[in-house]
Amino acid sequence: MTDAPDPAYLDTASAAPLHPVAREALLAALGDGWADPDRLYTRARRARQLADAARGAVAETLGVRDDEVVFTAGGTAAVHAALLGALAGRRRAGDALVHSAVEHSAVLHTAAAHTAAGGAAREVGVDRLGRLDLDAWAGAVGAPGAAVAALISASHEVGTVQPVAAAAELCAAHGVPLVVDAAQSVGRAPVPPGWSVLTASARKWGGPPGVGLLVVRKGTRWLSPYPGEDLHSPGAEGEPGLPTVVAAAASLRAAAAEAAAEAARLSPLVDRIRATVAATVPDVEVVGDPEQRLPHLVTFSCLYVDGEALLHALDRRGFAVSSGSSCTASTLRPSHVLEAMGVLSHGNVRVSLHRGTTEAQVDRFLAELPGVVAALRAEAGVAGL
Repeated sequence: MTDAPDPAYLDTASAAPLHPVAREALLAALGDGWADPDRLYTRARRARQLADAARGAVAETLGVRDDEVVFTAGGTAAVHAALLGALAGRRRAGDALVHSAVEHSAVLHTAAAHTAAGGAAREVGVDRLGRLDLDAWAGAVGAPGAAVAALISASHEVGTVQPVAAAAELCAAHGVPLVVDAAQSVGRAPVPPGWSVLTASARKWGGPPGVGLLVVRKGTRWLSPYPGEDLHSPGAEGEPGLPTVVAAAASLRAAAAEAAAEAARLSPLVDRIRATVAATVPDVEVVGDPEQRLPHLVTFSCLYVDGEALLHALDRRGFAVSSGSSCTASTLRPSHVLEAMGVLSHGNVRVSLHRGTTEAQVDRFLAELPGVVAALRAEAGVAGL
């Protein structure tokens, strides 16, 4: 009897495995950071020191001021706070939220709620690589009534890096603040300058779940959308506990320090996946920009294959991957990102690597994938088409 192969977790874009530094920091903070940091006794002052140190570590890593950083109850909560607060602060300037067609669902849902409440939303398209149409973006942020713009730093589904700096310049020319969802970039690559508000999620860089980042630059008009809350304190949706905040900050510092080396290691593996899948799986489309992309993520779509069936088949062989939109996986609608790009959405697989991913795991995935796809096509009666 042969041993089963080690499972290969290849869905870091959803949640990265907990970084060892996060685990160590979390355990230490559980013993030393349980008191209410807003009180005045010794235990509370110690907790306040931990909270301040965590905020300072995040600020230093991102190159911002300590008082610009707020911890939220996850990345989605950070996006909601960022957009709702920015729209509230810009109410006199206009009511239109400009966003790309490939934003995370947290942005799209906020836009839908905003329009349902009487506001406006302007969606800007992308090309087949998933890259923003800058000419259309210029027209959208320059049109009367533009209040806030939102642009993802890099696609969570196909890995394409967006032209944030160029988009920010166009926003600045019209006095429109730019909100950047940097969930897939923070801890992996520097975010280009020019943004007014930035959000991120700790579990994407190897921090604990349930911790998000909201960074509001000084000079940006942002009003808390929550009742009874102070400026820059969107705690009404629930603030994360101090131990998880400490773990998030420590792991962000560690991930950022390793980012360049990890990018150099993982990017060739992604290149190998892109080339090998295209060469060994018939009727497949590898999507996303092959060059201006995240170093750890690759997506491809297989014609004549059901995406859910493909995921289950790969899971039985020890490969954890995702398919379609990670944020609307419970629906039958194809990924809105792939639809916006105009690319194949059938049998979609997203592979995203992490610091523990090995070459052997990638090679095993590439060796088994063609057979898995062929077997599913045979079951569906479409083999040899």
